[in-house]
Amino acid sequence: MSEQNQKVSTYYSAINWNAIEDALDKHTWEKLTSQFWLDTRIPVSNDLDDWRKLPKVEQDTFAKAFAGLTLLDTLQSVDGAEVLKADARTPQEIACFNNIQFMESVHAKSYSTIFSTLNTKAEIEELFDWVDTNSFMQKKAEIINSYYEAEAPADASEHEKLIVGLKKKVASVFLETCLFYSGFYTPLWYLGNNKMTNSAEIIKLIIRDESVHGTYIGYKFQLGFNELTDEEQSEFKDWMYDLLYTLYENEEAYSHLLYDEIGWTDEVLKFVRYNANKALMNLGQDPLFPDTAADVNSVVMNGISTSSSNHDFFSQVGNSYLLGEVEAMSDEDYMIGLKK
Repeated sequence: MSEQNQKVSTYYSAINWNAIEDALDKHTWEKLTSQFWLDTRIPVSNDLDDWRKLPKVEQDTFAKAFAGLTLLDTLQSVDGAEVLKADARTPQEIACFNNIQFMESVHAKSYSTIFSTLNTKAEIEELFDWVDTNSFMQKKAEIINSYYEAEAPADASEHEKLIVGLKKKVASVFLETCLFYSGFYTPLWYLGNNKMTNSAEIIKLIIRDESVHGTYIGYKFQLGFNELTDEEQSEFKDWMYDLLYTLYENEEAYSHLLYDEIGWTDEVLKFVRYNANKALMNLGQDPLFPDTAADVNSVVMNGISTSSSNHDFFSQVGNSYLLGEVEAMSDEDYMIGLKK
């Protein structure tokens, strides 16, 4: 063998999708890529007639709800998905997180597409100033990001590093499967009332993505959680439920601020609690709140389950673009994780 053909030690390994260690990585990749979409393909301008008919207070609530969602998706796209890569068990998992990170950026941008269609430049600047200085939104971001930024000490054992990584996953699932929903309530309510349907179409696409993100990250959490001792699991559960209580208390205050004037607060909080239970299901844990789907406003649940709107996506971009149909959400959407 010539010197040029001699084998050397591996410096960098190629990702091999033909050697799958975890079948859910492949399933998730295929699901994520099949759901690809862009905000520019949805004719938000068709909502302008509905928008102009909304009372000023409802316009304000609608816009602020979307501003809050923009901040949360910015956090997910910049930090949330990025930090989870460090604890990946397989190279295919890293690829899935790369996809998730990109789509979180699409989500964050999509709200600006709605703003630019419905709001003036001055109104948009006011909205971003509002969310960037809102104490409840900033507290929400700070709590979640504190776990994203946490690092195990340099001399930490692999087991200690595992626990730090598990807390990042819990924070991510709580954000995506619970905290987004105080904002999602608004467009879903209008969709259930056959208003602002194109803006809501974007939200339904985001919810479809977040459903996959939450279940996938929750599944990866369960793999690590099951490596803990019974005592460690008990301590970790206490921390997890305490964190959710803290986040919910802040969410209560935020919802009162956003929805008291239009009288939706109680219904919004039922929706948040219902989805908090969904987040715990993703993590393989027992529900915390008594709320079920039957307790949630039926108009909002109808907004989630309504099939994709009738507008012609092909007319927006040509027949080369195929947007997957928005699927109804069900309990099974949150249950692809490990069974105990």
